[in-house]
Amino acid sequence: MLNTSVTNAPAAISPEIQDRLELILDSIRDIKGKKIVRLDLRKLHDRPADFFFVCEGESTTQVSSIANNVQKRLKQEQGELPKTATGGRHANWICLDYFDVVVHIFYPETRAFYELEDLWSDAEVTAYDA
Repeated sequence: MLNTSVTNAPAAISPEIQDRLELILDSIRDIKGKKIVRLDLRKLHDRPADFFFVCEGESTTQVSSIANNVQKRLKQEQGELPKTATGGRHANWICLDYFDVVVHIFYPETRAFYELEDLWSDAEVTAYDA
């Protein structure tokens, strides 16, 4: 059972984090990622990160391409590599962990099965047009 009790996290996002969030969003959009949402977890007590991005690709090839683009652009433009990158072998769900921001790229059926947005329903959600 997850403890999602609320803390008094600051509402403001630092310019450094805001730049990273915008770059991740742009990287997902570059490859036509679908159903993009950002979960702000900062007010949750036992959060694994400050932010989650959740999106999907229409094929495993597109899922891989989105993940590759996020990694490539963050490395080239901000010098950042993910702490971990998992799920690339089958590309049904690729998770890129940048410590304070975690990017989840799903194949649609896998996203529906895991329902991350429901699991973290106490988070502040921002949905983006593709």
